[in-house]
Amino acid sequence: MKKRIWSGKEKLMIILEEMREDTTIAEVCNRHQITQSQYYQWRDRLLSEGDKLFAKGGPDKEQERLRAEVKKLKGIIGDLTVELKKATSKMEPNYERLQ
Repeated sequence: MKKRIWSGKEKLMIILEEMREDTTIAEVCNRHQITQSQYYQWRDRLLSEGDKLFAKGGPDKEQERLRAEVKKLKGIIGDLTVELKKATSKMEPNYERLQ
């Protein structure tokens, strides 16, 4: 049986389907061909991490902050790499004289 990859939106819709409709978890799982343990894992994750959606700024602000931090750190790494190359190129002629 081929493993199916579920998007986050699909997982959410399956969890909400069971909560909204007058159906059992078994019926929802059979309809979507997932195991009950998979359903419970998704539900538990939604319940434990759902508060992040309502956090100040929401998940998009957090992702933007992280992207900006990554960009800043990549810039610093680039600057340090250039400085390191300059420093080693200045040292190379001295090394040749020693041989």
